[in-house]
Amino acid sequence: MFKYILEGAGNINWMAIAALLTFMVIFITSAVMAFRSKAGYLDKMAHMPLEDSTHPLNVENDRHEK
Repeated sequence: MFKYILEGAGNINWMAIAALLTFMVIFITSAVMAFRSKAGYLDKMAHMPLEDSTHPLNVENDRHEK
């Protein structure tokens, strides 16, 4: 199977290879950053959507479901 993949590699467009390399670099970078993050920071970010973040001064502008 790998023999056929390697034989057909000459027909791959250079833009496809550039897109694959860009994806891999971004994926590996984000994975390394995620694993190197501190547990406290990750807990804070995980609970952020559950916290009430409306400031008392912005109550007039908050018209969601009223």
